[in-house]
Amino acid sequence: MLPICIKDTGKYGKGIYATRDIKTGELIEVSPVLISSKNEWKYLKKTVLFDYCFTWGENYEQIAVALGFGSLFNHSFTPNAMFINNIGNLSIDFYAIVDIKASEEITINYNGDSDDKSPLWFDVLE
Repeated sequence: MLPICIKDTGKYGKGIYATRDIKTGELIEVSPVLISSKNEWKYLKKTVLFDYCFTWGENYEQIAVALGFGSLFNHSFTPNAMFINNIGNLSIDFYAIVDIKASEEITINYNGDSDDKSPLWFDVLE
């Protein structure tokens, strides 16, 4: 059984939730990615998919759409998970950075660094 599921958050759409307790450092999800070059951004920006993209590549000159659960993790400036671009595996890997209880929402910092409080392109609801 997967340690995560999709649920309605009650305040900002769908989110990813723990189906069981998850320990710090545990791999939560491996999301395969579809890669798009930077020159295709102008087209993706006109679609809903753009809000679900991750920067990608050695110099972040590409974007990736995470398949599986990857694009459904919500943002928090106090996240309980982090993600790593696994370029060799063409996946985004999500790990718990604290112990997560069953039924707790799993969040990541969209800035890529758990401690980065830089503004995002939307108003953050905490």
